[in-house]
Amino acid sequence: MTSMPMNASFSVIYRVCDVNMERDDSQEKGETEEITSCDPPSADCILSTGSSYHTPVLPSDNHTVPEPSGAVGGDKNTNVTLEEPTYPPTSDSMGEKGLQAAPDQDLEPAPVLVKEEETDACSKIEYQNCSGGQPETVPEEVSSENGQDDSGEFMVTILARGKLEEQGVGAKRRSSPLSETGAPEAPPSHRDEDVTAESWRQHRKHVFVLSEAGKPIYSRYGSEEALSSTMGVMMALVSFVQSSDNMIRSVYSDGHTVVFMQKGPLVLVSVSSSRQSEKQLRGELLYVYYQIISMLTQASIARIFQHKKNYDLRRLLAGSEKILDGLLNLVDSDPSFLLAAVHCLPLVSSLRDSLSQILQKAITPNLVFSILIAKNQLLTIVQEKTVIEDARLEPADVHLLLNLIGASSAFQAGEIWTPICLPLFNPDCYFYAYISYLDPPECTVCLLLLSTDKEAFYAVAECKRRIEVAMLAQSSLSLIAKAHSYSVSQVGVSDLRHFMYKPFDVPDNHKQLTQFTSPEMEAPYSTEEERMRLLDLYRYMHGRIHSSSRALKLIYHVAERETLLAWVTSKFELYTCFSPLVTKACAINAITKLLRWIKKEEDRLFIRYPPKYSTTPNPSKSSRRSDQQDSTDNGFMSLL
Repeated sequence: MTSMPMNASFSVIYRVCDVNMERDDSQEKGETEEITSCDPPSADCILSTGSSYHTPVLPSDNHTVPEPSGAVGGDKNTNVTLEEPTYPPTSDSMGEKGLQAAPDQDLEPAPVLVKEEETDACSKIEYQNCSGGQPETVPEEVSSENGQDDSGEFMVTILARGKLEEQGVGAKRRSSPLSETGAPEAPPSHRDEDVTAESWRQHRKHVFVLSEAGKPIYSRYGSEEALSSTMGVMMALVSFVQSSDNMIRSVYSDGHTVVFMQKGPLVLVSVSSSRQSEKQLRGELLYVYYQIISMLTQASIARIFQHKKNYDLRRLLAGSEKILDGLLNLVDSDPSFLLAAVHCLPLVSSLRDSLSQILQKAITPNLVFSILIAKNQLLTIVQEKTVIEDARLEPADVHLLLNLIGASSAFQAGEIWTPICLPLFNPDCYFYAYISYLDPPECTVCLLLLSTDKEAFYAVAECKRRIEVAMLAQSSLSLIAKAHSYSVSQVGVSDLRHFMYKPFDVPDNHKQLTQFTSPEMEAPYSTEEERMRLLDLYRYMHGRIHSSSRALKLIYHVAERETLLAWVTSKFELYTCFSPLVTKACAINAITKLLRWIKKEEDRLFIRYPPKYSTTPNPSKSSRRSDQQDSTDNGFMSLL
């Protein structure tokens, strides 16, 4: 392989190849193996390879945790964590959660519907492909066994945006107001950034996605072509370790943490100089993988690479880089991803109940979820009864939906009908999402309706019109416009600067989303730099609380400019930030007052009992499996 100058972030990839990797024959399968070229890092740097959380245990009387003195990993230490490979189940064992899916069937072209409402005229423009048409960019290399093309699974919204812009519609390129809640606006693209420049090496975190053949798929900074040699070295390292019947998980060196994760034919790598734990970085890589799955489905990706291992997946993801960039920006700035919970917009319970009832009455057969979103936060969600008996909507799926809506201005054009996969609900099939803003041109309130029927566009659009009429009659939009997040001063606890609260005491039979609440970040965290510093402290506390090596229930941490206390019980998970001179006793007393205030306001802060509705009964699981043999309508390609 052709060598190229490597920066400090990746110099370890060369050095680690010289490490003597001798595997202990007596090691049992599933255990981890730690290989070092020198003294191992400290306990803070070496984390367990397990990915599941463990029940915390009570710490000793001294809950003080010193602030780490430097970045993870020493400047002179290199530590590689390996594990035995675990093989994922085949696609045949997945996808039985209440949707009609055809992961192994060839997909048939079907219409694309994107309805555009012009702001300066009452006329509407409807774009529809011929049912048998194929996009020009469908690659010829990947085909199904019967000869039908099976690789045109592009983002419909990206194509729709291109069509609208070609017509001169939506050229203003307004940024979505859904991202106006503290998350920084997405910076300009870094595709043309010089990968040999010092500025590229100084980025806080790099994320790379490549195939098992070493083909570049995505890079957060710099073009994939310029980084093809670097990604080739990464894949060579992965293959070198796999040749010893092992799997590389992480590398610690030169103040950087390099985390590897392989999901099927895709390899994801994170190179970070932040204080995040390996588990947290791995969780972020998982989100990137889920976002790719949401556009292509897991079954389609597996089928593509099974047919051609060196296929260039960028041909299917063309135009979706903005979505992945937006996701990583949100991961850095939004604590929802750290807590694996959804942030609900504080709303008077009577108004939230009224909105829920409106959604509850506007239904059609095969409608599964009705969701209202404002300012990147959840207003309310109504779920179909029979679907949630089999599975629940996970926070990660909601995060992907929010990111998708906020990443593209095409959704502000009118009524969008697009397939979307929810990886944690079912990674091998699609919902069909109807997306429309209810208050153009401001575009602050978004309605999202998810159906299992690809032909239900007009029926679902009629539901939206019924919702609009009902909300207009109750002046709901004006009331939503007045809703906003709250200030920490409303809590009435002195010296409390900020907090994040995630409740667990929710009845299991409701199968509702995991939620959290948090006030706005105010002074001294009014700048982006200070907000990021506070989030880093929260990440450090979160990593220690959920550490597999030493799980804790309570941490009292004195930092340079503030004091933090993290507390996890069977009923909640809480992270608080106080002024620097607050003692442990005072902090615990303040938390008692905070918990009383949250209990008093919980109906306004959370969706306690999400409503449900019943539509036409869906087929039983047995009939789904039989219908699966004849299904030819799942996939982005089928809508092109």
